Amino acid sequence: MRVLHFFKTYWPDTFGGIERTIDAIATGTAKHGIETDVLSLSKTPEENSVVFNGHHAHKAKQDFEFASTGFSRDAFSKFSSLAAKADIIHYHFPWPFMDIVHFASRVQKPSLVTYHSDIVKQNGLLKLYRPLMRRFLRSVDRIVVTSSNYLETSEQLRDFKDKTTVIPIGLARSSYPQVDDTVREQWRERLPDRFFLFIGVLRYYKGLHILLNAAKLAPYPIVIVGGGPTEQDLKTQAAQLGLTNIHFLGPVQDEDKVALLDLCSAVVFPSHLRSEAFGLSLVEASMFAKPMISCEIGTGTSFVNLDGVTGLIVSPDDAPALSEAMTRLWDNPDLAARYGQAALARYEQHFTATRMADAYATVYQELLETSRP
Repeated sequence: MRVLHFFKTYWPDTFGGIERTIDAIATGTAKHGIETDVLSLSKTPEENSVVFNGHHAHKAKQDFEFASTGFSRDAFSKFSSLAAKADIIHYHFPWPFMDIVHFASRVQKPSLVTYHSDIVKQNGLLKLYRPLMRRFLRSVDRIVVTSSNYLETSEQLRDFKDKTTVIPIGLARSSYPQVDDTVREQWRERLPDRFFLFIGVLRYYKGLHILLNAAKLAPYPIVIVGGGPTEQDLKTQAAQLGLTNIHFLGPVQDEDKVALLDLCSAVVFPSHLRSEAFGLSLVEASMFAKPMISCEIGTGTSFVNLDGVTGLIVSPDDAPALSEAMTRLWDNPDLAARYGQAALARYEQHFTATRMADAYATVYQELLETSRP
C-alpha cells in the first residue's frame, strides 16, 4: 500500500507539530508494509524529493502566501503525478489551497483528512471559505480528529460525525535522544534547582503574555523554550513587569530539550485560544512523567491533561488562576509527583506513536476494502 500525505509545510523547511505527526505516521505505518510520500510547498526547494526517515519528502515551489496559506502552480502537476501512484490520499487540514488542488486534480482514490484545527484567526475569511471547506469535508471518505473533545466542540465537524474517527496524536520515546550527563549538568548549573517549563513556538494563541502576568503574582522560575513571532513582545513585557524569574532560552537542540524536561518541576501550557488544538508539548510532558498546567479551551489539551489526575486545568486568560495552580504544584511536590506518574501511565495508554500508527493503518485498510468494486 502507498499513501500520499499532502500538507503546506514539511521537513526540512519546517518541523512543527503537524509535520512531526506526519513523520510519526509515516514511520510507524512502515511496519505494516505501507510506503509513504509527503508533498508540501517550499519557497526555495533545493531538491524536488529527499528521503527522510525512510519516506520521500517531495517539494512544489511556493509562488506566494496569503493569510498563512501557501499557493503553488507547481503543486497541481506534482500532486496529480504522486496521487496516480498512491492507493490512499491523506490530507491535513486546515489549508484552503489543498481543497482547490483536491477538486482540480479529480483524483479518484480513497481519501481521508486529519482535521488538526478549526480556522480561528482568519474568521472573516472563513465566511468566504466555508462553502469550499464544507464541500471538501463532504468529499473525503473519512475524517480523523485528534481528540473526542475537539469533535464535540467543533461547529465545523458537527455535520460530519458519522464519518469521523478519533485518533490521538502519539509520540515515540525512542525518537528522542539519550542525554549525556554533561549536558544535564550544564543546564543544572545554568538554571535554578526547580522551575516550570514551557516548550513551543511563541505564537499569539500560546497565552505566554498571560503566563508572564501570572509570574508577577507567583514569582517562581519559568523557563521558556522556543522562538517565534511574539518573542520580542514577550521580552518587552517581561522587562516592563520587572520580571527576573523568566529565562528565555530560544530554540534548543533535542538533547537539550530532553535535559530540560528531565530537570523541570512541571510543564506549564497556557494556550488560551482554540488554535491550540492538541498540544504536543503536553504529550512530551506526559512521556517524561511531568505534571502539567493547561487551560480549558475545549480542545485536545484537556484530553491529554486531565484535571486532578495528570495535572491542573484553569480558566483561559486568567493570570490569577494560573498563578494559583503554579503555587499548588510548587508547594506540594508529592502531589506533583503523583500527577507526573499518572501522566506517564496515560501516555503509555493513549499517546504512543505505535498506537497512533496502528490506528491509521487500520483506517487505511478499511478505506481500501470499502472502495473496491
